[in-house]
Amino acid sequence: MSPESQLIPYPDSPRRPLTGIRVLDLTTAVAGPVAALLLGALGAEVLRIETPWARPRQPASALPHRGEVPDEPWNREARLNELANSKRSVALNLTHEEGRAVFLDLVEHADVVLENYSPRVMGNFGLEWDVLSERNPQIIYVAMPAFGKSGPWRDRISYGPGIDAMSGLSWLTGYTDGSPLKPGNFYCDQNAGLHAAVATVAALISRCQVAGQTVELAMLEGELQLIGEAMVGQQLSGREPTRIGNEHSSAAPHGVYPTQPALGDADSWIAIACRNDDEWQALLTVWQDESVRSDRRFATGLRRWRHRAILDQRLRDWTQKFNPFALSERLQEAGAPASPVMGARTLLRDEQVLARQSVGGLQHPQVGLSPAPQAAFRLSETPAPPKNASPLFAADTVPVLREMLGYSEERIAHLLESGAASDRLRER
Repeated sequence: MSPESQLIPYPDSPRRPLTGIRVLDLTTAVAGPVAALLLGALGAEVLRIETPWARPRQPASALPHRGEVPDEPWNREARLNELANSKRSVALNLTHEEGRAVFLDLVEHADVVLENYSPRVMGNFGLEWDVLSERNPQIIYVAMPAFGKSGPWRDRISYGPGIDAMSGLSWLTGYTDGSPLKPGNFYCDQNAGLHAAVATVAALISRCQVAGQTVELAMLEGELQLIGEAMVGQQLSGREPTRIGNEHSSAAPHGVYPTQPALGDADSWIAIACRNDDEWQALLTVWQDESVRSDRRFATGLRRWRHRAILDQRLRDWTQKFNPFALSERLQEAGAPASPVMGARTLLRDEQVLARQSVGGLQHPQVGLSPAPQAAFRLSETPAPPKNASPLFAADTVPVLREMLGYSEERIAHLLESGAASDRLRER
């Protein structure tokens, strides 16, 4: 059974916290789209403003075509389908004078403008804060520059790996005898997106006091929140924190251990962490090895930590005899923290994920039912699952110009003909 066949479509949620709020989403890459995705799931109408040539015609990571409609590969790009749900698509050329004029008309009908360009870009468009606020004094302008809009690095650009490195996170990631490593995911993007969404909601709430305002979220400063312990440790001890891989600074055993292959994977693993003597004793009730129980090197938490290399090898020899899911169940029942190490395919089949609909399905006309994680928080009276799958490119350009801005058919035709707006993907 494929993972997709177990997905349950998300139900509609007519009562969402941000219903009635409109966001103009100018963001690219990951961090900004994450922020807009959260706002959209919370009920905001998010207009994803794309350039008429924004999407590659043959994306390298296109999802399989499963719809009964014409195949347009640019609508099946994997990351887009992950990050553009709960939005609409409007194609405008902001380098075109009339395209900028349309955007400013949209600003008059919007609550939030969200962008993650380097600081000079909006000024180059002639769409800086002063211009936007003159058209709409209530507008919230959210900017997500890599390093902020002030300081010596204000005009530098960076993506996830660069921010991970600059923040100190990559320095802390890796093994004791190895070099710094990029984390498995770009923490800065998801982290910055969440911070920006929260700050946007705060600014919207504050409009009763201060009308419109700017919100600045430097991605570097967002990720600094993740390494507070390391910075405090350096201040207190004067020593640079070191990489420790899967180990813990004071607890043992604490790591990831091999198991028998499971669910068709070539290798499988289990994570086990014992923080105190009670959890160690719980582990021993399942790991019934008298030589380990009687070994004085493992008698106390400090001794286990000092001899963790020997202990880890003994534990590896034992765990590799078992299925990771079955062993995890036994350890959890005994009171020892343990969990199988799961990849994306396993997660999509996991009973906990399925039961809570942590990942549900969104119906896309060219992709079919595809997985989409919902926000980690749950609201009992105003639930906020993803609203809709990623929009087809420029599908909402004409409806927005006609219905929201009240443009005549003649003006819409002129904007499409001039290239200021588009209802389809164009060549640059």
